[in-house]
Amino acid sequence: MATALTRLAVWASGTGSNAQNLIQAFKNHPNIRVVLVVTNNPDAPVVAKAAALKVPVLLLGPQSWKDGRELLQQLKGYAVDALVLAGFLRKIPDYLLDAYPERIVNLHPSLLPDFGGKGMYGMHVHRAVLDSGQRYSGITIHLVDREYDTGPVLAQYRCDILAGDTPQSLADRIHALEHAHYPDVVASWVEGWTGT
Repeated sequence: MATALTRLAVWASGTGSNAQNLIQAFKNHPNIRVVLVVTNNPDAPVVAKAAALKVPVLLLGPQSWKDGRELLQQLKGYAVDALVLAGFLRKIPDYLLDAYPERIVNLHPSLLPDFGGKGMYGMHVHRAVLDSGQRYSGITIHLVDREYDTGPVLAQYRCDILAGDTPQSLADRIHALEHAHYPDVVASWVEGWTGT
């Protein structure tokens, strides 16, 4: 008997390198597929990356985001089972948390609980880590709850802070960790609740 396919929507607001990585990682996976990319930024490079990989893109307008009913209908139309945040820069509203309980995962570019919370994303995180004098940083993959960056942690991976590091050089190593680990953790997470 064939195993049902778990259908993911990847959410991104920027360049989309993690979205692209996830799409490619699951392209030939027997049980998991990225079926939709969701963005709030029509000019984001992720739009072109998704199109090149033949994955539909859903652009969030302000009204559909605020109201939620249309967005939920669209996600239902794609039969989306779970949401995977990959550089999506908005707080997830309660209606999505209610519609996808424990089915929304996020990637954060620090070792939570350090350097998390409102306004802590991208280069803001890397600058704060370097300014603090930390000896290492890393990534946290966690479930999304009603607060910023406080949901249950699925996995963390770390890297050393090197002498002479800049926010950009640290960001480059953090991106390498993200690309190396996010697809595998997402796959394990899906397998944990689908039993595949």
